[in-house]
Amino acid sequence: MAPFFDWVTFEGSDVGRVGYETDSLVPFTAYLGLGLLLAMLYARGRARRGQHRGLTLVSMAVGLAATVQCVAFALNPMGGLERGDALNPAIGVFTGIVGAALWSIGSGLLAKEVEGDDERADSVQLPRGH
Repeated sequence: MAPFFDWVTFEGSDVGRVGYETDSLVPFTAYLGLGLLLAMLYARGRARRGQHRGLTLVSMAVGLAATVQCVAFALNPMGGLERGDALNPAIGVFTGIVGAALWSIGSGLLAKEVEGDDERADSVQLPRGH
């Protein structure tokens, strides 16, 4: 949802720019998150024990990167330097921070669960080479 909110306002004005207008990385990160969500849903049905650990860890890493990107944007809004604009962060940045942090935490908690582990006492060990 964050790309649809104002990410910056111009100093001394209430005029803002939504995430789509601010930086092409904003919608790309949102689309990447949706793609990872769909991939994890697909893997849930196909993976042994209902989870693909590597995909969950990739999702956590991308969520962390999105969180850091949003925090960096909040500290110094990008895109105004080349135009000479004085930009202030708006609600979309903070929505992005919360959403990306929840994404990271959720993926981390999911990766912590044992469902994706292959080495459990009740698992059957296949001989090497099969």
